[in-house]
Amino acid sequence: MLRGRVVVVVAMLAALAVGTTGWAQADDPDVEELLKKLQQLEEQNQGLQAEIDALKTAVSDMQAKPAQVDPEVVKQAVAEAAPVKTGGKEWLTVKGFISATWWAQDQQFAFGNGQNAQWPVGAEHTDNEWFNGGDVRNTRLTLGFNGPTFDNGWSAGGGLELDFFGGFNGTGAFSQQQTTPRMRLAYADLKKGGTTIRIGQFWTPLFGEVPASLSHVAFPLGYGSAGMVGWRFPGVFWYQKLTGPDAAIQTQLDVAVFEGSWNGPGDLLANRSAGNVDFNAQVEAKINFSGKNWKLYGAAHWDEKDLNGVNNEGQPVLFPKDSLTGTAFEVGGSLKLGSFLVHGNLYTSKAAGQQFAAITQFGDISDVGGWLQVGFNLGDHWGIYGFYGMADPDNDDVLEWVGANGRMKNEMTAFMLQYSLGQYSLGLEYLTDSVYMGADENKLTGNQLAFSAMYKF
Repeated sequence: MLRGRVVVVVAMLAALAVGTTGWAQADDPDVEELLKKLQQLEEQNQGLQAEIDALKTAVSDMQAKPAQVDPEVVKQAVAEAAPVKTGGKEWLTVKGFISATWWAQDQQFAFGNGQNAQWPVGAEHTDNEWFNGGDVRNTRLTLGFNGPTFDNGWSAGGGLELDFFGGFNGTGAFSQQQTTPRMRLAYADLKKGGTTIRIGQFWTPLFGEVPASLSHVAFPLGYGSAGMVGWRFPGVFWYQKLTGPDAAIQTQLDVAVFEGSWNGPGDLLANRSAGNVDFNAQVEAKINFSGKNWKLYGAAHWDEKDLNGVNNEGQPVLFPKDSLTGTAFEVGGSLKLGSFLVHGNLYTSKAAGQQFAAITQFGDISDVGGWLQVGFNLGDHWGIYGFYGMADPDNDDVLEWVGANGRMKNEMTAFMLQYSLGQYSLGLEYLTDSVYMGADENKLTGNQLAFSAMYKF
C-alpha cells in the first residue's frame, strides 16, 4: 500500500517536470502569467514533498516497531487459511474430545469397569471391596465431510467416528494401557433443502436424549440398564424437515430401515442371527418438535425374528415360540429455563433386546423403563446434575426366556459436580446401581466414584 502511494507521488513529480518544460517552450509568454504559474507549481511541490516525507517516516516506524498481534488471532487465522487437504471437492471438519477418568468401585460391573460400568455383577464383594483404575476409552475422533453441490441441487457429505472401546491389545500385564479403536459411525449423505438421505451406520431413531456425564459418554448413564435404549446399525435413514427455518416450532420426521439383529442362533459375525432370516429388517420412525429452549419427540420400533435361523440352524427351537415380533415406543425431551435443565425419556418394549431393552436381555420379554436428569448451572463455570433411571422387565417373561439368573429390575442413581472452562471440563461423579435377580429378586448393589477431565476439539 505504501509503495503504491510513493509511485503515485513520483509520477506526479515527473508530470510537473514535463509541464514546466512545456511552459518554457511557449511562444511570446506573458511574464505575469508565468510567475503566477511558477508559484502554484512550487506550492504543489512543497505539498508533495511533505507527503513523501510523512510516508518515509511511517515506513521507518513500522520497520523499527513491528505491530503487536494477539497470538490467538494468529492461530485462528492460520487454522482457517490452511484447511486439511482431501481427495475430493469437500471441506473436512476434525472434531471430538479427549476423555480421562480415574475411578474407584466396590463391585464388578457390566459392561465393564470404569467408563462403561452399568450394573453390578458377580459375587458380592465382602473383603477389600474397593478397587480403582484409570480409563481413557471414551476418547473420540469424528471426521465430518462437507462435500460439493451438484447441478441438480443435491449436495454430498458424510461422517466417520471412532472411539477406543474395541478391546485391548492382548491380555498381558501391559495390555490394559493399549486400547483398540472401534468404529462407531460411518455414513454418506445426500442433502437438498430440508431433506437428508443417509446411507451407512448411524444411530437408530430410538436413540434419543442423552444424560450429561463426563465419565459415562460412550456408555451413557442408564444405557441398556436403567431406562436408555437404542443402538447403531447399517441402514438407510431419511430425515425430513416439515417446517420452514423461521417457524416458531420446528418439526422433523425421521424414518429408518436397517439390518436385523438378535443374539443367535447362527454366527453373529456373519449376519446369521434370527433377525437376519429372509429379508427381515428393523423399521423405526420418530417425530421431533423443538422450540427455543425445549424439544420433544416420540419414536416407534418394529422388527420380526425367525428363531429357526438361517438354513434352520436354530432347530430344534428351544423356546416356546419359533418367531418373535419386536416393538418399542418411546417419548422424551428436554426443557432449559435459564440455568435450569430437565430432560429424560420413557419407553416400553417387547422382544427388543437388540436395542438394549429389558436390561439387555433377549427373549419375548416385555419391559418398561425411563430416566430423568435435572441440572443447574451455578454461575458461568459450575454445574450440578442429579440422575435417576430404572428398567423393569416382566418377571415371568424373564424367568421363561432367561432363567433363574435373569435380571428382574435395575435402578441407577448418579450425581455430578462439573467445572467447565468452555472446551475444558472437570467432573466429580458418584454412581450407585442396584440390580434385582431371580424369582426372589435378590439385590446386588455396586458403587462407583469417578473424577474425569475432558478436552473438546
